[in-house]
Amino acid sequence: MGKRPHRRKHIPQRTCVACRTVRPKRELVRIVRLSSPGAEGTVVVDETGKRSGRGAYLCRQRTCWETALARGQLERALKVTLTAETKALLREYAAGLPKLLTTDSEEDKAAAKGASGGASGNE
Repeated sequence: MGKRPHRRKHIPQRTCVACRTVRPKRELVRIVRLSSPGAEGTVVVDETGKRSGRGAYLCRQRTCWETALARGQLERALKVTLTAETKALLREYAAGLPKLLTTDSEEDKAAAKGASGGASGNE
């Protein structure tokens, strides 16, 4: 009897509440509305993805964060009204993120284009 073929490990998928893109859970940032006593309704960025409470996910790009805050998508997903202070803290966190994400293939194309210098070779 032969061995079974190796199964690939399951990778949890989540959807960004702003752009609706489905990505692996580890590529997204989780924002959570805490449910612990004394902190109920508090919204925080959950770097570990393990805090208890109602969570929502956003891409690691500033445009998604700005969109989610401006359109109220984050409030809707978390079922809470965000205070001005909380929105300011989330915007501060988003300021440290890149404006847009680039995929590996886009980076490879840009590197190849930069290496060739964009010259046509007719000199």
